Amino acid sequence: MSRTRITAAAIGLAGALAGSQAQAQSASNSDQEIALLKQQLKMLEQKLDKLQNQTAANTAAAAKARAEAKAEAKAEARSEAKAVVANANAAFPVKGAPPTAGVIVTMPNNRPTICTSDGANCVAITGRVHWDVGGYDYRPNTASTVPQKLDSGENVRRARIGLAGKFFNDWNFALVYDFGGSSDGFGGAAPGSLPGGGVSGLENAYLSYTGLKPFGGRMAIEAGIMDLPYTLDEATSSNDIMFMERASPGVVATNIAAGDFRSAAGARWFNDQLWIGGYVTGPSTGAIHSASSAAPAGTSEQYGAVARIAGNPISGKDYSVHIGADAQWLIQPPRNLIANTQTVTLSDRPELRLDPTTLVSTGAIANVSGAQVYSVEAAATYGPLILQGEYFWYNVDRTANTGVPLVGAPSLKFQGGYAQAGYVLTGETHTYNAANAAYNGVKPAHPFSLDGGGWGAWEIAGRFSTIDLNDQLASANGVAGGRQNVYTLALNWYVNGNIRFMLDYLHGTVSKQTLPPTAFANTGSNFDAVAMRTQFAF
Repeated sequence: MSRTRITAAAIGLAGALAGSQAQAQSASNSDQEIALLKQQLKMLEQKLDKLQNQTAANTAAAAKARAEAKAEAKAEARSEAKAVVANANAAFPVKGAPPTAGVIVTMPNNRPTICTSDGANCVAITGRVHWDVGGYDYRPNTASTVPQKLDSGENVRRARIGLAGKFFNDWNFALVYDFGGSSDGFGGAAPGSLPGGGVSGLENAYLSYTGLKPFGGRMAIEAGIMDLPYTLDEATSSNDIMFMERASPGVVATNIAAGDFRSAAGARWFNDQLWIGGYVTGPSTGAIHSASSAAPAGTSEQYGAVARIAGNPISGKDYSVHIGADAQWLIQPPRNLIANTQTVTLSDRPELRLDPTTLVSTGAIANVSGAQVYSVEAAATYGPLILQGEYFWYNVDRTANTGVPLVGAPSLKFQGGYAQAGYVLTGETHTYNAANAAYNGVKPAHPFSLDGGGWGAWEIAGRFSTIDLNDQLASANGVAGGRQNVYTLALNWYVNGNIRFMLDYLHGTVSKQTLPPTAFANTGSNFDAVAMRTQFAF
C-alpha cells in the first residue's frame, strides 16, 4: 500500500509540476502577444501620423492651386480690359470680364488710355500733326491767267487733339478739335476762319451705338459732327493715305454734302465682306446760318444725303479685291436770304495745300435746286502692292425759283477720276479695315532704331488724277471751270507706328478759257511742286 501511495504521490507531484510549467508557458505566450500587439499599435499610429501629414500637404497644395488660378483669372481680366476702341469712326470693342473695382491705364499704339478693369468703359487721348513744307514752280499761260503766282512755304495742315472712347461697351464717342490750317483756308474773315484765313474747328463730336449685330454682322447708329466714310479715299484715314492730299475729284465730291467737319446722322452695317451705309447730312462746323436776313451772311442751312455699298468679296492671306459704289444728293442747297440766291461752287486746289488758291473752279453756280454725285470705286492688294481708283459723275440742277432770271439753263454735268498704285519696298502690306471698307496704313515690321532695331518701312507710290469742270461752253449759260491733270510721285518712310515722313513731287496742267468761247484762249497754267510732310499721330 505504501508503494502504491508513493507511486500515486509521485504521479500527483509530476502532474502538479506539469500544470505549473504549462501555466508558466501560457504566461510567456501572453507576454509575447501583448508585445506584438503593442508593436502593431505603434505601426498603426505611425501610419495615422503619415496619413495626417499627407492630408495637410494635399490641403495646402489645393489652396495654392486655387490661389494661382484666381491670380491667373485676374491677369486675364486685366489683359482683356486693355483692349480699347480702334479709332473714332470704327470702334467695336469686345466685351470684357465681369466687373471688378479699379481702373487700368494702358498705351496701345502709344495712345494714353484709361479703362475700367472690366474693359467696358474707356477714355483715350488722340491726336495728330501733319506739318507740310514745300514750294511751287508755277507758270501761267498768259498775262490774264488768274492767279499769276503761287506762294511757297509751310502749312500746319492738321493739328488735332481730342478724346475718343466708349461707355458700357456699346456706346462709342469722340470729341476732337483741329487747330490746323495755318494757310489752308481762304483769305478774308470767312465764317469759322482764323486770322490769316486758316480754317479750324470742331472736327469730331459724335455718339455711336454699336450694340446691334443683325444678320451676322455689326452695326453702328451714329450722329453728330463726323468724318463720313463716303468714297474709298475719304474712308481712308488721313494718317494712312499714300499721298499728302487726296485726289481732287474726290475732294470736289465730298465738299458738296459730305467730307470732314460735317454734321450728319445715319447708320452703317458691315461684316468681313460687305459694307452698307447711309447718312443724312447738314452744314459743316463753322458755317453761319440763320433764317433771319439780319444775321451775318443771312444763309439758311443746307441738307443732303450720302449712301455707299462696298465690300471685299475676294481675299486671302496676301491678297484682296475691293469694289463699291457711292451716291450723294444735295437736297436743299444753302440759301442766301439777303440776295435771294441758291448757289453751289465746285473747286479744289492742285492737290497741295501750301497755297490756298484754287486753280479749277466753276464759280458760284446760280439757281441751284440740287446736285447729285455718283461714283464707283475699286482696289486690290497683292502682297506689298496696292492698286486703287475711283471715278465721279457730277450733276447740278439749275431749276430753283429764286427770282434771279437765268434763261435756258439746263443741268450741268462734270466728271473726274484718279488711279494710283503703291509698293512697300520692305514687304509690309496694307491690311483691310472692314469697319470703314477701306485700307489701313503700313505698320513697319521693324521700326526704325539705331539701338539694334530696323529701318522702318519704305513705300513708293504714283497717281494720276483728272477733273473736268467745263460744260456747255458754246452756251451763254455754260460753265468754264477748267480741266486739271495732276501726276504725283511719292516716297513714304514709316519710321514706326506713330511717325511718318512723306515726300511728294507733283506735275500739273490746267486748261482754262473764258466765256463766251469765241477766241478759245487758254488762260490756264503749268506747275511743278515738291513738298514734304512730317507726321505723328496716336
